[in-house]
Amino acid sequence: MFLSSLSPLFLRSRREMEGRRRLLLLLRFSFALLLLLLLGASTAQMPGFISLDCGGRVNFTDALGLTWTPDDQLLYGETTNISVANETMQQYKTLRYFPANDRKYCYTLKVKSRTRYLVRVTFLYGNFDNNNVYPKFDVSLGATHWATIVISDADTIEVQELIFLALDPTISVCLSNATTGQPFISTLELREFNGSVYLTQFESQYYLSVSARINFGADSEDPVRYPDDPFDRIWESDSLKKANYLVDVSAGTEKVSTKMPIDVSSGEMPPQKVMQTAVVGRNGSLTYRLNLDGFPGFGWAFTYLAEIENLGPNVSRKFRLVLPGMPDLSKAIVNIQENAQGKYRLYEPGYYNISLPFVLSFRFGKTSDSSMGPLLNAMEINKYLKKNDGSFDGSVIASAVSSYSSADWAREGGDPCLPVPWSWVECNSDPQPRITKM
Repeated sequence: MFLSSLSPLFLRSRREMEGRRRLLLLLRFSFALLLLLLLGASTAQMPGFISLDCGGRVNFTDALGLTWTPDDQLLYGETTNISVANETMQQYKTLRYFPANDRKYCYTLKVKSRTRYLVRVTFLYGNFDNNNVYPKFDVSLGATHWATIVISDADTIEVQELIFLALDPTISVCLSNATTGQPFISTLELREFNGSVYLTQFESQYYLSVSARINFGADSEDPVRYPDDPFDRIWESDSLKKANYLVDVSAGTEKVSTKMPIDVSSGEMPPQKVMQTAVVGRNGSLTYRLNLDGFPGFGWAFTYLAEIENLGPNVSRKFRLVLPGMPDLSKAIVNIQENAQGKYRLYEPGYYNISLPFVLSFRFGKTSDSSMGPLLNAMEINKYLKKNDGSFDGSVIASAVSSYSSADWAREGGDPCLPVPWSWVECNSDPQPRITKM
């Protein structure tokens, strides 16, 4: 009687325990699955990434986790293998080269309109033609001349980066106007930005040509990029040794670092790894000199600051930027912890439009009432590049050509007239050229 009266309670208790056990197993499984998904998401590259291995033949994923595809859909040019001492990255073992003639050779990439991107082209000569004649040629984005590529070392990778707002469903990157050697390309990369990163009031008329992007306080000469930077920007180390790069360093400059997480959720969202290092001026100042590619001209210049040292309650860090010949720019006082509203938070002072020389000298100096010298985590300088509106008939002829997209003659890409005409059209020499003959 006693056992029989307890039996239902015991069975119900066992059923409840079994249900709880199954629920616990389900929760553990769900948590493990979620963790795997999160880990997978952290290593999967961002949407809007295109990485073309020019001259390559197979898809591959590199050590950074970036997926590369060959440019074998391109109709023009020849491919070849190269071998450069100490260069192990697969994308730099091949290249594509083109005839040195009066044509342009274009890559056309799909983009999302009203979205900002970084486009990067790289060039590793490697004496691919066995002539030891260093090539010199132009690269353009659509109708806009972007840069003149001047190879001065067969074993050095030349890099050009441009930030732009896409206004059309495609962009074209074109090579042309070789004055020595043959135009060639090693890689073509496209990286999509989120939200308002690199938003400027001039973006409908100007591109941003990247001149300097520097990680101060770096612990090695290696750059910081993807996956530490989810946008795959390349942050050069301040320890890198090259001509006219961060020279005239003041005495008392010291590197510091932290393992604390940094809030980088605002502005241009520099990577945490960059913001976890810095240089400080123990003697009261930080001074540097460097050459700015593409300058003199007007540019976009910002510093990235975060207080990563433990300052006592009566300790302050206040400093000013000093640019020779620009006294008005030296008036603003920086107090990182106050400006960022706390430690380990990004503060991003800078200038959306500033005139800068080719040789830039700058200094950060502490104020008279500051107990600590200045601190600098990173900086970025981009030059405004005026967009070319293209040929007068460009949009009309491009619309007509799109109906014949499978024909070889309709796949030359870029603007019909600029920087040089398509092979089957002739254009006049007006500032905004017109097509005169087809």
